[in-house]
Amino acid sequence: MTLPPLSLRARIVALTAATAVLATVAVGYTVAAADGDGRPPESVAAPGLTLDNAPGLYHAARNGNVRSAPYSSSGTGAADGARSRNTGLSCDRFYASGRSAVCIASHPGISQKTKVNVLDRELNTRRTVVVGGIPDRARVSPSGRMVAWTLFVSGDSYASSSFSTRSGILDTRTGYLVKNVETLQLYLEGRRYHAPDVNYWGITFADDDNRFYATVATKGKTYLVEGDIKSWKARTLRRNVECPSLSPDGTRIAFKKRVREGAQDPWRLHVLDLRTMRETPVAETRSVDDQAAWLDDSTLAYALPGRAKGTSDIWTVPADASAAGPSLLLSGASSPSMVAAGG
Repeated sequence: MTLPPLSLRARIVALTAATAVLATVAVGYTVAAADGDGRPPESVAAPGLTLDNAPGLYHAARNGNVRSAPYSSSGTGAADGARSRNTGLSCDRFYASGRSAVCIASHPGISQKTKVNVLDRELNTRRTVVVGGIPDRARVSPSGRMVAWTLFVSGDSYASSSFSTRSGILDTRTGYLVKNVETLQLYLEGRRYHAPDVNYWGITFADDDNRFYATVATKGKTYLVEGDIKSWKARTLRRNVECPSLSPDGTRIAFKKRVREGAQDPWRLHVLDLRTMRETPVAETRSVDDQAAWLDDSTLAYALPGRAKGTSDIWTVPADASAAGPSLLLSGASSPSMVAAGG
């Protein structure tokens, strides 16, 4: 049976109804995509949020959104499930300190690239650098002047023997950019060293905005290096040190130490006293593949895999040989950094 043609008015009504249905479907899809696990949002949107009006524990949540949660070293810290504030940033890795923050995230495209966004205290973008690789580590100096990042450029795990990294440094005051720190003049155990397999990662800065520490790998071994930006030189201090993190008082370095070969639970968190060069294992006995962050001079924070595949949780542990074991700080989170009021 052939239906009679619709009138012009009927066609307009039908088109309007179809458009409304499509819009509803689109909105529903957007909401589902933004919160794919069906759980209610954990944060309260806070337009205009800055590092000054929202001090606390900054972290990346499950969907990459960066949030700030209240934290007090004298209390229970940022209790799991506590209300957090949404910065509006989406990052694979985030770190904030002093007057700056850095957000690194995968950059869409055919080749694997990462967008490094350097932010000011108001979390506005000051500089963007696009570099090749997969986001891995991010750090900012205590003053906020110096920013560093590390990317995987092949492989995706430090437990593998086939990985390669590339680390960069940006001076936010002068704008000077080093996309690859492998140009450093390296002194290995006191002697000038050259090798095509030299690889740096996990930069952490001292409070003078000149001295820094990092891991260097060559010939299958890893070393802690102390670098000098002005002279562009670095010297090794100790073997078997990865992902160093300098304490706020500048006296100790938290790091992961390889305690067994292979990819099965290879690391144990330690703290190195830079004056005595004595290292102490902390009470966390699980294998931590992260660059631990100092929440204060006595507490470390780091990410460990969560219960659900592809998730992580933030834990804390005393930065000494204390009998106190690790504590869960935030579920579904990574990239911890502590931001104090007023910088």
